[in-house]
Amino acid sequence: MKNQKSSIVFDKERASSYDKRFTKLASIRDALHLLIRMQLSDLPANARILCVGAGTGIELVYLAQTFPQWSFTAVEPAMPMLDICRKRAEEYGITSRCNFHEGYLDSLPESDPFDAATCILVSHFITQPEERRKFFHEIAERLRPNGYLVSADLASDMTTSAYESLFEVWVKTLKYSEIPDEEIEKYRAALGKDVAVLPPKEVESIISSSDFERPVLFYQALLMHAWYSKRTS
Repeated sequence: MKNQKSSIVFDKERASSYDKRFTKLASIRDALHLLIRMQLSDLPANARILCVGAGTGIELVYLAQTFPQWSFTAVEPAMPMLDICRKRAEEYGITSRCNFHEGYLDSLPESDPFDAATCILVSHFITQPEERRKFFHEIAERLRPNGYLVSADLASDMTTSAYESLFEVWVKTLKYSEIPDEEIEKYRAALGKDVAVLPPKEVESIISSSDFERPVLFYQALLMHAWYSKRTS
């Protein structure tokens, strides 16, 4: 992952405001978390979970509270985000079940294979398809055979009128979340450039060519799509 760095920098200021700026859209996140819970509910009671691009740790804490014997490895290259993740884990008393790694998968020490990996709104920052494929392959190498991947990213065919229509609704949701117009314009300019928005079938093809079964789309909220898949045995 060392060459898969985004031009979007999660510095201390951006990290500290990240969760707050999307508070009014929490229901979208909560619905995704609920469905992830359902999909992973058949894992062992002592399952080991790899959180790739763990960010501020919201999904990690949710899963840790839901499954009190699971352990987690949070991989996050942005130290300000990882600091918030670590503090959140401390607040909820789950630090003893967590391992925090600042960096990318290629620098994560070897360990026993994980039962599942989450990768939420991460891979779309990898703009080159081959690098994105390598990224998912690195995740697959960390999983046991038939281990689960849950991945969510922005996806759409940007050449279609459907994309234009969805994006206008997306803009309305950002304005509802009180994100400034200038930030929204920067966001608009980043899509397709700093954020790889590919048609869903192309994202599925990238995942399935990286030692995973064909992914299943289980959630969509406007441009955000979420899939689950299993590592091939």
